Amino acid sequence: MDFGAMKSAIEGLLFAAGDEGLDAKELADVLEVDAHLVRELVQELQAELRRGRRGVQIVEVANAYQMTTVPEHAPYFERLAAAPTRSSLSQAALETLAIVAYKQPITRIEIEEIRGVKSDRALQTLVAKELIHEVGRAEAVGRPILYGTTKQFLEYFGLRSLDDLPESSAFENMFDLEEETRLLFDKLDDNKQMTIDDVAKEE
Repeated sequence: MDFGAMKSAIEGLLFAAGDEGLDAKELADVLEVDAHLVRELVQELQAELRRGRRGVQIVEVANAYQMTTVPEHAPYFERLAAAPTRSSLSQAALETLAIVAYKQPITRIEIEEIRGVKSDRALQTLVAKELIHEVGRAEAVGRPILYGTTKQFLEYFGLRSLDDLPESSAFENMFDLEEETRLLFDKLDDNKQMTIDDVAKEE
């Protein structure tokens, strides 16, 4: 294996190792070369990544090499972490969001009556993603929280107001959870971001 191929292999191995990383000896054992050579190749690879202004870098932490993102891109990763994505919203969260969107203001108990299952986790996810928030307290025993959608919800779906939600009057007074959820997320699919079929069923 030539040096270029070894550096390519090191890059792939560090990517696969993730946060745990690999030290020089571990890399050397896999590549069947001397650890000193591995250190030299890693240094060359570090320099090449810097020169190429790549989005990743190789750092040494506790004697182990790790593949990480470059610090200057941190703001983008913060936005990614905060934004709802197909992988971060389960079907339970999507169903709960559809219920809140069409029935707000609504309490957790009312949501669970519609879904037929506990919705605490889904609500926590949606609040954390700033898609729903507390809009008041119901006049009932215990003064339960009333939930409604946020400005970020409107922005994410490209809606000017809640009046722009997909029409649901065809269902009259019956709330069809599956159909209402599809209506809402077909709207999102129009924006090429996510569909109800893209997410896994939350256990």
